[in-house]
Amino acid sequence: MADRLKDYKARRDFSKTSEPKGTSGRARDGDRWFSIQKHDASSLHYDLRLEHDGVLLSWAVPKGPSPRTGDKRLAQRTEDHPLDYGDFEGTIPEKEYGGGTVMLWDRGTWTPRGDVEEMLSDGNLKMDIAGERMRGGWALVRFKKGGDGAWLLIKEKDDYASDSAGALTTEFETSVATGRTFEEIAKDAKARNRKDDAPKRTGKAPKFRKPQLATLVSEAPTGDAWLHETKFDGYRALAAIGKGGVTLWTRNGKDWTEKFGALAGAFDPLPCDSALLDGEVMAAKVKGSPFSSLQNALSSGGDLVYFCFDALEIDGEDLTDAPQTERRERLEKLFRGVPEAGPLRLTDQVRGGGADIFKAACKAGAEGIISKKADAPYAGTRTKAWRKVKCVNRQEFVVGGYTPSGKDRPFASLLVGEADKDGLRYRGRVGTGYSEDDLKTLSQGFKTRKTPPFEDVPQDIAKDAVWVTPETVIEVEFTELTEDGHVRHGAYQGTRADKGAEDVRPEKPDNSESEDEVAGVRISHPGREVFPSSHCTKLDIALHYERVGERLTEIAGHRPLSLVRAPQGIEGETFFQKHAGKGFPDALEEIEIEESGGSTGTYIYATRTEAFVAAAQMGTVEFHIWGSRVDKLERPDRLIFDLDPDEGLGWDDVRSAACDLRDRLGDLGLASGAMVTGGKGIHVWLPLHRSHDWDLVKTFSKTVAHVMAEAEPGRFTATMSKAKRKGRIFIDWLRNERGATAIAPYSLRAREGAPVAVPVTWDELPDLDGPNVFDMGAVRERLEEPCPYLAQLNDLQRLTSAVVDRLEAERDG
Repeated sequence: MADRLKDYKARRDFSKTSEPKGTSGRARDGDRWFSIQKHDASSLHYDLRLEHDGVLLSWAVPKGPSPRTGDKRLAQRTEDHPLDYGDFEGTIPEKEYGGGTVMLWDRGTWTPRGDVEEMLSDGNLKMDIAGERMRGGWALVRFKKGGDGAWLLIKEKDDYASDSAGALTTEFETSVATGRTFEEIAKDAKARNRKDDAPKRTGKAPKFRKPQLATLVSEAPTGDAWLHETKFDGYRALAAIGKGGVTLWTRNGKDWTEKFGALAGAFDPLPCDSALLDGEVMAAKVKGSPFSSLQNALSSGGDLVYFCFDALEIDGEDLTDAPQTERRERLEKLFRGVPEAGPLRLTDQVRGGGADIFKAACKAGAEGIISKKADAPYAGTRTKAWRKVKCVNRQEFVVGGYTPSGKDRPFASLLVGEADKDGLRYRGRVGTGYSEDDLKTLSQGFKTRKTPPFEDVPQDIAKDAVWVTPETVIEVEFTELTEDGHVRHGAYQGTRADKGAEDVRPEKPDNSESEDEVAGVRISHPGREVFPSSHCTKLDIALHYERVGERLTEIAGHRPLSLVRAPQGIEGETFFQKHAGKGFPDALEEIEIEESGGSTGTYIYATRTEAFVAAAQMGTVEFHIWGSRVDKLERPDRLIFDLDPDEGLGWDDVRSAACDLRDRLGDLGLASGAMVTGGKGIHVWLPLHRSHDWDLVKTFSKTVAHVMAEAEPGRFTATMSKAKRKGRIFIDWLRNERGATAIAPYSLRAREGAPVAVPVTWDELPDLDGPNVFDMGAVRERLEEPCPYLAQLNDLQRLTSAVVDRLEAERDG
């Protein structure tokens, strides 16, 4: 790594520039990083970065990338950059190397089409790019007349190509990460430039806001939709930074700036005028448990550390509506240059692998982990977008009394409880974990009373108890709760001075352990909310697929299936699965299918209602189907067009397009049906006699789409390029190739409101208010009427030579 970055580091003075030092590369799993930085230096250019072998291969492209096939844009090879340069955005001092403003113009991943070293040596690096702006096939070809460092960046011909050379550079002029212009990036950097060690901030310090709280669960969420952090065992604190200094608040809004006095000056290195940060205060030196160490540090004036994990506001910009990933990116940029071992630190965060991270955290002695949904905003309340998983049972309780000690101790054990709807509920005794200082400090703070504050103390305990005013909150570690809800083997961990007694309530994992049975299939966690906004549960989904099972089997049965699964609900990880997996239910049949390249894959299909219900049990929400059946995979028996409108187009536009497509097919002698998808479009489909191969069906559907697009180019497009889809409806004909799938009729969609894809008649289509108007209740009512899809299913049609000739004549005419 050091050798490859030698030139990079030799050209920069890191005491003057905020660019990454590149002392160590960030380990990346999976796809390779790709980005383009628009660089306003001595001359404006675009810096292309491609991750390879622990660094970023770099080229400067003066005119930027052209998406027009065949255009050759000069790309000058520059020094390798460190991995953490890939998302850098900011300014480089004018007199430094590369001085000027840097904008993160595009980002994503790239896939080489062969061995990278060999292609570099041959001077022909071919790749596929999946950026937010640049997409598709590209090539870097060494320019023989320009020396070893001169290359040409060339776009390949595909659906992402454009007729306009400036389609990318003129359309996108702001940061892909922050939405800022060059001027805004430079202005922000200037505002954050500190002229001396003591920051002279001018921004108004933000006011206190209620922090977001995590929901206790039993298991860490799985998948890359979740980010995981260590759960700290300290005091939660919000830090408000501004011209008046720094104020530190507890989670309940108490000003503890003085109590946390050891953190004075800790926030000075942050290059901002104002901010509201969220984090946890911990002891700098841990001896014994982290929480007791913190209490000792607070009482003795020991050193403290503030571990920051979120940002609610920076320089007057409210970040609470931004997703977790964006807030994290802003934090990482804010913390660049902050000493790693100082009193202010940024928490580590890992994407995916929740179960393994939790296991490692417990092994290391941590209290647990916090899992955060990557795309969720910051909410000032308890939410399932943040989830905590504990390695041990730990909870806060209110002290309501104590049992006297026969020895020279203030008490033998504390009697604790927590609030519920009926008042304070007794939760048991805590008799261990106290030091001599703990015994003394706790007992001196008690105010005795005559009556018990609890409603349900067992008589054998109450008879000897001394009752106290329930205002002291302690944290307790215990092995388990008994059947009557009492702590077993409770050990005192410390006093929670940051929490009031009224805030201490029962905390149980938010997951159901009961089971139900649908169509002979056992449904675990039936009460788990899959669609939280509509309170639709896993049981509701299983019952839906039982109700529609007969129709769904007739339509989608004996076809290869792909599944959209959401095991933790649609707010958790949602993923598409087309191959059979380990532990799949026996009700789903398996078939080996040859794939491109000669390999084979194990696919699934259903032959009865129980199969769809069993798939729902494993978290399936959506079913997508092939256009052929397993007994004749190479002979499709239906043709489908998916009308996909661009953003801004209304329902009337889509509905009118569907009717025009129906009429176009009708002119060819083909009768079609309609289905609202539950998303934003309509499927126009027709059943086929199984006498055609995939090539004919694909070519025919492609031609129909292009005929309509050529006839009305301002209304339709037949290419999937988003750039060409603006203000148009994409007639998606790509569903008609081998291996492609489309949403099945009567399938739920993994979208808010739990909409269902429903076949409709052409007569009722004008009266519908949208493509997502049918929920499970509406479908239940429709099951009493004939199905429009089944009514047409056996009306098999042929793409005869006469039909094909008529279509070609239309295109030629």
